[in-house]
Amino acid sequence: MTSQQRIRLALALTAASAFSLALLSPAAEARTQDSRPECPRTLDCEWVPAAYQQTGDPADKETYGSYDTADRPHTGKIKYIVLHDTEETFDRTLQIFQDPHNQTSAHYVVRSADGHVAQMVKDKDVAWQAGNWYINQQSIGIEQEGVATEGAKWFTPAMYRSTAQLVRYLAAKYDIPLDRQHIIGHDNVPPTSAAGAAAMHWDPGTFWDWDYFMSLVGGPTVPTAGSTSQLVTVSPVFKQNIQSFRDCEKNIDLPAQPSSAVPLYTEPSTKAPLFSDPGLHTDGSAGTNCIADWGSKISASQQAVVAERKPGWTAIWWYGQKAWFRSPEHTRTTTPTGGYVVRPKAGRTDVPVYGVAYPEKSEYPADFTAAHLGTPLQYTIKQGQAYPGGGEAPTGYYYAPTIDSSYPYDHTYFPGGTKYVTVQIGHRVAFVKASDVDIVRTH
Repeated sequence: MTSQQRIRLALALTAASAFSLALLSPAAEARTQDSRPECPRTLDCEWVPAAYQQTGDPADKETYGSYDTADRPHTGKIKYIVLHDTEETFDRTLQIFQDPHNQTSAHYVVRSADGHVAQMVKDKDVAWQAGNWYINQQSIGIEQEGVATEGAKWFTPAMYRSTAQLVRYLAAKYDIPLDRQHIIGHDNVPPTSAAGAAAMHWDPGTFWDWDYFMSLVGGPTVPTAGSTSQLVTVSPVFKQNIQSFRDCEKNIDLPAQPSSAVPLYTEPSTKAPLFSDPGLHTDGSAGTNCIADWGSKISASQQAVVAERKPGWTAIWWYGQKAWFRSPEHTRTTTPTGGYVVRPKAGRTDVPVYGVAYPEKSEYPADFTAAHLGTPLQYTIKQGQAYPGGGEAPTGYYYAPTIDSSYPYDHTYFPGGTKYVTVQIGHRVAFVKASDVDIVRTH
């Protein structure tokens, strides 16, 4: 997950997105926005604008950086907050976002040493930050200075406090639930298609203390159901959950250290193969302990549906299969949770899963030729399985291919009529058509 990889993913977003509202400003006006940062008053925060200018041949209006102007929440709701790590220093990150040729940005950047915040893109605009345009168009991205393989070094108390304060402020402002279906990591963002699964990012990674962070935000993990609940929240004690992972990019073993992650196995044994995400291991090979192999682990504060229990072990439904993790007696590994799960309707054997909730082709104007459609991912929900979720996912596409609204329908939001709901089928959030599933309350 190098900075070069981050930039390459951002390049794929320049063919941007999707109720027709021709109310957006040209580039010149975007560069003269109000210079006051959108932060809580008690937070040390400054305004450092990311680049918004044409690059290359002026005739090629599709070549520009590093975000898209919008008027959210009018041009689409803001439903998610995405946490990243920079893989760069704070100062270097600001420089990258201020260079339009890099074509990448985030709304906020948080400094490790003292929690200082720089806002670089206004909340109303769409930052190029998550590697999934559907998520981009309805999220706010927060970059945190750090390197995911060195998390304990970078993720300081000051950073946790500042990011939590900023998230609380944004969640209250835009009515975003304080749960892990809406406060997500870059590692929880789904690909837009099956082909893009292997290229998705995995930050802030296994050394980000999600339980601690969510308690600071105001969404701590507490029991909300009986001990036999099929819906659970993974909740190992961070300081006691010592794990060893491998940095497979550098071919080195990382020191054993506290982690939010719990390894997942194919059987209730540590000698069994690790779980293999078919989006990563397309050849069917076993999962690995590589820190970037998100399919072979589940993170603290994520929910899952129990498929089976054996002494010392718990199986959950994970990417269409059973995945096992250790849950020794008298050790807090899971917390019983009340909430909603989705399961296939009677008669449905396999429910398609999507990484976006875009309108159907028939829902775009007849003269709109650049229709963007969702295609199923490689994961399905099978009869007899259930997954956390059920919250409505807005169906729509924000179309913004140029810097100055010169194309027909440019900077226009197209709503869709097909209803989608969210699902946590594996490590990443995803979407299913509401007509395919039943949403059931658990206790």
